Amino acid sequence: MTCAIYCRLSKEDEGKASESESIQNQKSMLMDYATRQGWVVYRIYCDEDYSGVDRERPDWNAMLEAARSRRFQVILCKTQSRFTRDMELVERYIHGLFPLWGIRFVAVVDNIDTELKGNKKARQINGLINEWYLEDLSENIRAVFAQKRSAGQYIGSFPVYGYQKAPGDHNRLIVDPPAAEVVRTIFHLCLQGLGKQRIAERLNEWGLPNPTAYKREKGWNYHNGGTGNGEGLWSRTTVGRILRNEMYTGTMVQGVKRRVSYKAKACVSLPQDQWSRVAGTHEAIVERETFDTVQRLLAQRTRSGAAGKPHLLAGKVRCADCGSGMVKVSHRYKGTQHSYLQCRLYAASRRAPQCARHSVRLDDLTAAVEERVRFYVDAWYDAERGGLRQELLSRRPGLQKERLALQSQIARREDALRSLYLDRVDGLIGREQFAEMNRRFLEEKERLETRLNRLQWADREAGSPASDGGEEIQALLRLDPMPQRLVDLLIDFVEIGERQPDGTQNIRIYWRI
Repeated sequence: MTCAIYCRLSKEDEGKASESESIQNQKSMLMDYATRQGWVVYRIYCDEDYSGVDRERPDWNAMLEAARSRRFQVILCKTQSRFTRDMELVERYIHGLFPLWGIRFVAVVDNIDTELKGNKKARQINGLINEWYLEDLSENIRAVFAQKRSAGQYIGSFPVYGYQKAPGDHNRLIVDPPAAEVVRTIFHLCLQGLGKQRIAERLNEWGLPNPTAYKREKGWNYHNGGTGNGEGLWSRTTVGRILRNEMYTGTMVQGVKRRVSYKAKACVSLPQDQWSRVAGTHEAIVERETFDTVQRLLAQRTRSGAAGKPHLLAGKVRCADCGSGMVKVSHRYKGTQHSYLQCRLYAASRRAPQCARHSVRLDDLTAAVEERVRFYVDAWYDAERGGLRQELLSRRPGLQKERLALQSQIARREDALRSLYLDRVDGLIGREQFAEMNRRFLEEKERLETRLNRLQWADREAGSPASDGGEEIQALLRLDPMPQRLVDLLIDFVEIGERQPDGTQNIRIYWRI
């Protein structure tokens, strides 16, 4: 008989008899047990510094994949908790999939053996005790972290850009001079009137690495899951985070997020009144007065135009070639200032642009879009009657039929999503395959729901005179000025092509209905 040996050790085991819990001790014990049983060892799988509830353990997942392929007949662990402390995983694998795969599970110290009848209740009780232990441990760790935060001790794995951890005390921050100088420069440029995008361009022109690249240059094993930028370029988002970070005033700000559960890595943001703030815990990089002034400037710049509102197409304009959003820039031409939109990827670094400019004047683009909106509204809507034009009312039965068909398609997508999840739980499909199929199903479901909402609106308004909200609809469709609500209702996004040598430029509007 062939067996696989699995060993695990994590920080949750600290404070216990470290020698007896060591990976080497586990290997020796299990090898000796396998020899006495006359089993051939297929492979020894080891995960260090992984929790018993972690589902992303590399060797653990490799062992499960080998078990699914029937490459051995036994999984051998020191205790059931080495395999997992999660009761859900106990039921899924030890009591569910392992019997289907012909895998026998043995935990030496616990006297756990799935081949023995009447042993299941003991395994389930063991699983519950392990999960209770992990839950209590999680609560204790949270309490310790909360106490450290209230005492002004830094508990992050990596220091905030601009600081480094003190050599003799990793809960204390000290200034990192090179990075701190960049932070001061960012605040200084903001006070000079430069926006976040222009500041990012300056930093890229000067060849300064962004915070992620800087930390890696220092040899830190740092990964920023929120960025796909592998070139070390600054972005307006990164600059904005620095400009809004109160840590640079010498105030320790922590606890802005918390995990949903000790079993999940997902985090939720907390309201600011629940954040932990302790002043004077470390040296300030910028003065409080400077920081407050910058916050006022940022609050003003989040609005554009005299009315204090974002421009009509904000967040809806994309580059036709790379799909990036378009950013707003200003240029003065013949004494007149104009606003333009250009590709975000191009604007990120003019020294080595990764896409073309795709520049378009904002007022010209807005006028062109408004013209198309007015054309379609005039073609569809009878302002005097307060409803769809008479020649379109004949389409109402068709709209209702399409609505029912869409509802049926959405229901089928929901059933498919449920089946897909069950297949993932049962191990019939892999994690990456599940993620890709799940993404496609959700996108298709969202597209169908968007179309359904528009049809329901059209069906509700078809043939209805100006009553029960009709006056509001008529006000919306006067189009002077163009209502933001109507643009949001009708337009999904707008694609901007690169300007051609003959001066032409392709602009494509993607409508929601």
